[in-house]
Amino acid sequence: MDGFFHVQLDEFFSSDSMPGAGVPARHIGPRVFARGCPCAESRRMLSCMEPSLHPIQMIDVGEKPVTLRTATASGRLSMQPATLAAIRNGELVKGDPIATARLAGIMAAKRTADIVPLCHPLPLDGVDVELRLVDADASGVAAVAIAATVRATAKTGVEMEALAAVTAAALTVYDMTKSLDRGMTVEAVRLEAKTGGSRGDYARPPGPDAATTAGPG
Repeated sequence: MDGFFHVQLDEFFSSDSMPGAGVPARHIGPRVFARGCPCAESRRMLSCMEPSLHPIQMIDVGEKPVTLRTATASGRLSMQPATLAAIRNGELVKGDPIATARLAGIMAAKRTADIVPLCHPLPLDGVDVELRLVDADASGVAAVAIAATVRATAKTGVEMEALAAVTAAALTVYDMTKSLDRGMTVEAVRLEAKTGGSRGDYARPPGPDAATTAGPG
C-alpha cells in the first residue's frame, strides 16, 4: 500500500509545476512529502489523503436516449420580519431583490456545469424561478420561499440545475439585504420532483415543511 501511494503521488505531481519554482512538481513530491518527511504525523495525514487520489470521472451518457427531463427544487431564506418588510416595501438600497434573484436563478441554472465539476453542460429548454414572501411564523421568523423548475430535452437530468437556481436566488436575496440582517439563513434546499430518464420519476413525499415551496408572488 505504501508503494502504491508513492506511485499515485508521482502521477499526481507529474502533470504540473510548482508556481514560480521552475521545477517540475514531481521532483519535490513523494520524496520530500512522504519518504523524506521526518514527522510521523505528517505521514499519517498523507496516508489519509490516498482515497482522494483515485480517479474522478464524468459519467458517459453517450448511449442514453434523449428524453424530456424536468426537475423542481425548493428552498428558503429565513430572516427577521423587519427585513421582509423592507423587501416588501421596496426600501433596499440595491433595488428589487426578488426580480434580481429570479434572474440570478436562471443564470445559475444555465451555468451549473461551470461550478459543479462533474455535471454535463446541457442545453436547457426553460427555467422558471419563483419567490414568495412568507410572513413571520409563531417563532417570529419570516422568510423568502424559492422554487425553481428546469426543463431540458437531453440525455441526463436537470436536478443539479434546479438546485443551483434555488441556491443562487437565495444568495442573491441575502446579498441585497445583508446590510439589514446578517443573521439570515439559507435552508432546506432540496429536490421536490423530477421526471424523465431511465430511473423514472420522483416526487418528494409531503411533509410538515411542504410550505417551503414557493408559488407566484
